This record gives sequence, structure tokens and C-alpha cells, in this order.
Amino acid sequence: MNRINPLYLGLLLIVILSLSIYKLNLAKNELKEVKLSYAKNLRLANELSSLRSVYKNTKKLENSLKRILMQNILKEAHIDVKFKKSGVKLSSLSINKKGLNFLMGKLLNNTYNIVALDIKKLSEQKASFKMEIQW
Repeated sequence: MNRINPLYLGLLLIVILSLSIYKLNLAKNELKEVKLSYAKNLRLANELSSLRSVYKNTKKLENSLKRILMQNILKEAHIDVKFKKSGVKLSSLSINKKGLNFLMGKLLNNTYNIVALDIKKLSEQKASFKMEIQW
């Protein structure tokens, strides 16, 4: 009676093998989830770093805005500019159509964070506007 039955030993090996295969499948599924999560986080990190590099440099944004506002086409509009620590407010009581198109084209095609924009038509050729840009 000192001997171990070979059937019991075979059964034990089959149970151990099935448990190890089950654990291996769980580990594979967890690895897939971690890889997907890593890819998503990497994509988000790349987006955030590119957005930070674009929006972080407030001096560059301020200087480019000043360059746009110095254009001859905008001189006669008398645009009121109020620079603040967190951004800038632009307003004009009367701007011609050509100047407004030029200004909106430059501002909307750039990387400015426009928070508020209000344009009112005064006549066929004139309009007034208020705009707030944050950095």
C-alpha cells in the first residue's frame, strides 16, 4: 500500500495542466487590455503635448496677434484691444466688411483659443464685433 496509483498521478497532472492553461488565458486577456490602454494613453499624451506646445507660449500668441492688428486694412476700424494676464478682449464699434473678413480669416485659421465672439451687422458694409481670446 505504499505505492501511489498511476491513475491518481495522471489525474493530478491533468488538473495542474488545465489550471495552468486557464491562468495563461487570463494573463493573455489582461495583456491585451493593458496594450489597448497603453496605446490609448500614448495617443492622448501625444495630443496633449502637441496642444501644450501650441497654446503654452503666450508671448508668441500675443506678438502674432499684435502683428495682425497692425495691418493697414485694420487701422481705420479703431479696434479696442485690452490685454489681460489671462487673455485679450477685442472690440470695434464699426469695422468694414473687408477688414472684418481679413481679421476673422487670420484669427480663425490660427491657434487662438477664442472663448467668445459676437458680430453684429450694422449695414451692408459695416459691422461691430466683440471677441475674447484666452491663453
